[in-house]
Amino acid sequence: MNQATQQRSTTKTTDHPLYSPGLEGVIAGESALCQVDEGAAGLRYRGYAIGDLAEWSSFEEVAYLLLLGRLPTRNELDEFSTLLERNRVLPDLVYRFLENLQPGMHPMDALRTGISLLGLVDPDAQDGSHAANLRKSMRLLSQVPLLIAGNHRGIAGRSSTRANQSGQFAQHLLHLLASQNDGETGVAMVQALDVSLILYAEHEFNASTFAARVTASTLADLHGAITAAVATLKGPLHGGANEAVAAMLVEIGSPTRAENWLREAFTQKRRVMGFGHRVLRQGDTRSAIIQRHAERLSHLCGDNRWYETAATIHRIMREEKGLHPNLDFYTAVAYLLMGIPRELSTPLFVCSRMTGWCAHVIEQQDHNRLIRPRALYTGPAPRTYEPLDRRA
Repeated sequence: MNQATQQRSTTKTTDHPLYSPGLEGVIAGESALCQVDEGAAGLRYRGYAIGDLAEWSSFEEVAYLLLLGRLPTRNELDEFSTLLERNRVLPDLVYRFLENLQPGMHPMDALRTGISLLGLVDPDAQDGSHAANLRKSMRLLSQVPLLIAGNHRGIAGRSSTRANQSGQFAQHLLHLLASQNDGETGVAMVQALDVSLILYAEHEFNASTFAARVTASTLADLHGAITAAVATLKGPLHGGANEAVAAMLVEIGSPTRAENWLREAFTQKRRVMGFGHRVLRQGDTRSAIIQRHAERLSHLCGDNRWYETAATIHRIMREEKGLHPNLDFYTAVAYLLMGIPRELSTPLFVCSRMTGWCAHVIEQQDHNRLIRPRALYTGPAPRTYEPLDRRA
C-alpha cells in the first residue's frame, strides 16, 4: 500500500484530513437556501417542501423566495412579476452578438458568452453590493430566455426576440421556444413548464452552483460567477441529461420496442439515461411530481408514445435494477410533448437554475470566505536537483 492509498483509507491522520474523491459527502460550506431531505419532502427551499411549492406556487414566487428569503405578499409578487416583464429586453450590443452567431455553434457556448457580454454593459457592472446583485439577478432572470431564443429565433418561424412580451414567466418562455397551443392543452403545457422550472430552480452544492460560489468567493462580479456556472453545466457529466433522455426515447420510437431496447442495453452494458442521482439515492421526489404532468399532457395531446415508453422503462429499471428515475426522466417526456427543441433542454435548465445560482452568489458574498481547499499530494518523494550538464 503506497503513501497516497494509506492516506485515503484512514479517517484522519496528524497531517491529512479524510480525502473524499470528487468531494463526495464533504461539507464545503453553509447555506440557508436548499435542504436535501431524504424523507418525504425530497427537497426544501428555505424550509418549504418542494411538493408544496410545485402544487401551490408559481416560478415567480419561488424565484422571489430564493432571492429575497421569504414568500412574497400578493402586492410584492405583482411588483416582482412586473419588474421581470420590464427587464425582458437585451442591450443592442448583445443583439448584434446574437445576429453574428454562426450555424452549428453550441447553444450553451452562445449562452455563456452572452451572459458574460451582459456583464460588460449591465448598469450595476461595477457595483458588487447586495442590492446591486439583486438587481443584476432579476435582470439576468428576464434576459436569459431572450438570449436562448435569440440563438434559435429562426426555428419554426418564431417572432423576434426584441418583442417585450408580457405575461407569466413560463408562458413567455414557452412562447419563445416552442409552438403555440390553445385551450386546455396550452394551459397544461404552461403549468407543466412552470412546475419544471420550480423543480429545477435549486439543488444545494451541485457542480455548477459550487463553481459559481468558488468564483464569487474571490469577490468576482455576479455575471462572472454565473458564466462559470454555465461553463460547468455544459459538461456532459452535469448537464444534458434531459436532452439525453429525449434522444433515448426518440431512438426507441414506440412503447412496443421499449422492453427489447432496454434488454439489449443491459446486454451491451449501455447506460440508461435518467436514472440514479449522486445525492438522492433513495429516489427523487421531484420525478413523481413531473411524471403526473407528463401523463396529463400525453392524454391532452393525444400522443401517449413518449409517456408509455418511459413508463415501461421505469417499471423494468425499478423491478430489475432497483433504480428510480430522476427529475430529468419524465421532464424529457413533457418537453417533447411541448415541442421544445431537444438541443435547448440544457439552456432551458439555465432559465430555472439562474435563481438558485444568483441566490448562492449573493449568499456567498454576504458571508464571504475565500474557498481554497487543499490537495493530497501523490507525486514523487523529495528529489535533489541535478544541473543540466550532469544529467545522463
